Amino acid sequence: MAGTAPSGTSSENIGHVVFITAAAAIGGFLFGYDSAVINGAVTGIEKYFEVGAVQTGFVVAIALLGSALGAWVAGGLADRWGRTRTMQVAAILFAISSVGQALPFAVWDLAFWRVLAGVGIGMASVIGPAYIAEVAPPAYRGRLGSFQQLAIVLGIAVSQLVNYAIAERAGGDVNNELLGLQAWQWMLGACLVPALLYLIFATIIPESPRFLVAAGRSAEARKVLGEVEGENTDLDARITEIENSLRSEHRPRLRDLRGSRLGLLPIVWIGILLSVFQQFVGINVIFYYSASLWQSVGINQSDSLLISFSTSIINIVGTFIAIALVDRIGRRPLLLIGSVGMAVSLAVAAWAFSAGVPNGETVRLPETQGTVALVAAHVFVLFFALSWGVVVWVLLGEMFPNRIRAAALSVAASAQWVANWLITVSFPSLSEWSLAGAYVGYTAFAVLSFIFVMFKVKETKGRKLEDMG
Repeated sequence: MAGTAPSGTSSENIGHVVFITAAAAIGGFLFGYDSAVINGAVTGIEKYFEVGAVQTGFVVAIALLGSALGAWVAGGLADRWGRTRTMQVAAILFAISSVGQALPFAVWDLAFWRVLAGVGIGMASVIGPAYIAEVAPPAYRGRLGSFQQLAIVLGIAVSQLVNYAIAERAGGDVNNELLGLQAWQWMLGACLVPALLYLIFATIIPESPRFLVAAGRSAEARKVLGEVEGENTDLDARITEIENSLRSEHRPRLRDLRGSRLGLLPIVWIGILLSVFQQFVGINVIFYYSASLWQSVGINQSDSLLISFSTSIINIVGTFIAIALVDRIGRRPLLLIGSVGMAVSLAVAAWAFSAGVPNGETVRLPETQGTVALVAAHVFVLFFALSWGVVVWVLLGEMFPNRIRAAALSVAASAQWVANWLITVSFPSLSEWSLAGAYVGYTAFAVLSFIFVMFKVKETKGRKLEDMG
């Protein structure tokens, strides 16, 4: 189409695009950091507030309901305020909540601050992929869209490392005090640092050219397009192209998503189900509860945090594999490969956990099964990271038509957070009932995800956003 330079030419200022994409993806870093930081704090929260599995699961998971709310409202706010202003609001909410989480006076107070953190993360989870899709040249959009997931896994890894360092400084016990606060409180308070970084970068990066055109600020949009697509691009043609796309549209509202089948347009249902399957395979059980999980099968507290960090490294490796492949082999093949790998590794983990032997309030695994469980968990994370972890965020940012993108992405992201909440809040009780049974359920969803992609998901590799329909 006229106005876009051929892929791979020097006219696309990829260095600048990479910078602003990475800055926008810091919202994903917040998601990853918050997801994993609670992993290290779970045991400390249980002991400090003297609560059981149900209350702990509620406190861990309630942030996800806040995230669902944040994702729900983010699309409308982004269309009214702009992408970067909405990012700034999300960063401020997360910064405030980080201080509150570090200084709770009751378990319900901690829950409130986690909800507020969730709202900020949910907003960032919608705005990041949408912004990246809108500034990235089509030939690079898959790889740049992968930055969202890369930021998430980096956030998880950094959080695990910080948790381990704080626990070690506290003598290996997260309930020991450091400078007047218990170690788990410092873990939660450390979230303030990435929140402030997100706020700074959200203030620096340019606004989305599509939002600028929609707001009647074509001169600014032309400047941004020149920066991201290069001087050789026909900027007038690009502005006209965006204007023509917007002219037939109106501000997306939830009612625009209505269809004749089950109340919503088919493409919206596909986005929702992609989000649900991404969570129902149980990936966040690994990142929210892995420390307590490994402790329950005989590994001490400090070593369990180190194992969680090694899982995060595998997550990063898988994400880089996805970044290298997503624009080469496409979105669908990666999803299908990931579903097969996840199903097999989850089934093996379920077999290993079925050998658990009760030992007081914990379960002990025989040495062989314990080793198999550890390997299977790492293989599962690898296959998730190189497929569903990255590709779902890429697809949600690009699969919807322009006229409904913001609203549809909000609904799909909200569904993702609700699914995440369901898995997270149910795991403590399910694991007490049958750890192996829980993993059999996750295996079943991995199998179903393969069938869903095979028959319902279309390839979007190399297509312009204006061509999505």
